[in-house]
Amino acid sequence: MQPTAAAPESVTWKIHLDRSMWVAGVRALMLQALHPVAMQGVWQRSDFRSDPTGRLLRTAHFVAVTTYGSLTEAEALGAHIRRVHRALSFTDPATGRLHRVDQRDLLVWVHCAEVSSYLETAHRAGVPLTAEDGDRYVDEQSRTAAYVGLSRDDVPRDLAGMRRYLAAVRPSLRATPEARQAVRFLLWPKVPERLAWLTPLKPLWFPVGALSYATLPAWARRAYGMLPDPPGSDALATTALRGLRAGLELVPERYYNLVFDEATVRSADEARKRLLAAGYEVENGFRALRARTLFRAPAVPAPRDPAEV
Repeated sequence: MQPTAAAPESVTWKIHLDRSMWVAGVRALMLQALHPVAMQGVWQRSDFRSDPTGRLLRTAHFVAVTTYGSLTEAEALGAHIRRVHRALSFTDPATGRLHRVDQRDLLVWVHCAEVSSYLETAHRAGVPLTAEDGDRYVDEQSRTAAYVGLSRDDVPRDLAGMRRYLAAVRPSLRATPEARQAVRFLLWPKVPERLAWLTPLKPLWFPVGALSYATLPAWARRAYGMLPDPPGSDALATTALRGLRAGLELVPERYYNLVFDEATVRSADEARKRLLAAGYEVENGFRALRARTLFRAPAVPAPRDPAEV
């Protein structure tokens, strides 16, 4: 059995373990909020308003487990999510229609908003990615869709398919009062009790939230109209994003991991053990006190000469 849900040599691993994912995750939530029906599901059936930080950390946990968790761990988390979603429904106040949280079109939107945000943000942050890597990533993530109850055929399998989907759904997107309130929460979230020691550093979050907003598509920023959007803002956001990533990449793992839930860190520790047992090697040793551990795949034994058999 493979040691992790996604291999360290996959594009998924390269993107999901990059420090720019903090911006990517918040950007995804801001983009998702522009779907009026999906936003109502979050507004009515989640604790987002009282604990937006908790939602972000749960998203981070899902991304972590479905990247470097074991297959058993990832499947168990997926089963839990599907079980919770099956029990939840909500009413769209605009139409009076009852919707299920696990409604296919809503799950597809959430998936695509996340995958496109992660890929776009990582690319702009300076993660070396080719067009082929982009296609591979979208295809790899079509497997992850199964954890929330979708099939690979329900979601785009390449960049062209992702672009077609986003173009098709865009006319139905808009910034509702609930969406704008969600963005306010994300720009200035409540610090959870377990991270109370970070409260004095809370002002440092605003640049992350503002940068997440600034990296949204121009049409999305116009729809929200909540922060200044001067000419050249896309280029400025990309430059700032690269600077933020460079700074975060210098933070040693043991300090960086303090912001994650214990279960997320424990999953990473177990993944490291499985990878080493499977023959992977730590590629970067103690460089920068291991700002981020990189793994090298096991060497493939050279084929034996038939004459030696």
